[in-house]
Amino acid sequence: MMALGRNVVLLGVGVAGVSFLSTKTNRGKVKGIWFNAKDKAMSFLNRRASELDPVIEKAGHPDPYDHEDNKMVDEGAMYGVHYYNQAKHG
Repeated sequence: MMALGRNVVLLGVGVAGVSFLSTKTNRGKVKGIWFNAKDKAMSFLNRRASELDPVIEKAGHPDPYDHEDNKMVDEGAMYGVHYYNQAKHG
């Protein structure tokens, strides 16, 4: 019985949508809303990508005089060696 009610609601929404989109003015409104939402989403994604660019640039070209960063990288590189030595030699 619930499936019948759901089908009636979906049919009603479909008929309402078709009747709403039957006029050229309403189709233009829906199209404008769609493109506006798409532009905002793309703008947000592009902004996030540009915020990450400096991090990516630094990762590809580390500064040899940034001693704190180099120390962190060195410690990270040695983690596996220390772990292996601990496991092997107890």
